[in-house]
Amino acid sequence: MYAYCVFCITQRCRVIAQLMEIRGADRAFSPQIIRKQRKQGENVKKQFDLLPGYVFIYSKERMTDYRQFFGIDGVIRRVGKQDGGYELEGSDLDFAMKLLEKDGLVGSMKACRIGEEVSLDDPLFGGCQGKVTEIDYRKERAKVEFVFDRNSCSTWVALEDVKQLHETEEEQGTCHH
Repeated sequence: MYAYCVFCITQRCRVIAQLMEIRGADRAFSPQIIRKQRKQGENVKKQFDLLPGYVFIYSKERMTDYRQFFGIDGVIRRVGKQDGGYELEGSDLDFAMKLLEKDGLVGSMKACRIGEEVSLDDPLFGGCQGKVTEIDYRKERAKVEFVFDRNSCSTWVALEDVKQLHETEEEQGTCHH
């Protein structure tokens, strides 16, 4: 399976993913994450963009006709190297394939303290390391900044699924506030 990615205007991601499938991709999606949100005094789970603006495209055959990407309203650029056929490689490819295994839907993850270096414990992120930049204790979530496509990205994750990088064995699974 070959994996590609385009960076888009965030509000157009779902339409672009659908159009890529119409144009011959085997699967395309803008990955989503389930997070808790406060509604009428209760925490409810809702889906949000995991990486706002990114659409992942998968094909059993190598995509050599790049006209498929052109003329799509909202596509800003293709991710990857032109000389590599814009195919995702290395850790970006690993990440994309884990997203595909989850069909683009990621469950909640946890984090602990602002400024803390953490590892995202979900198999999708494969131990991806990031830094906690914000915490919303009421909604039980944190914003984690990490690198994808050689760019800094951040996403909100649930507090229950992120592992501290420097915790001892007896501290594993705990979250310090």
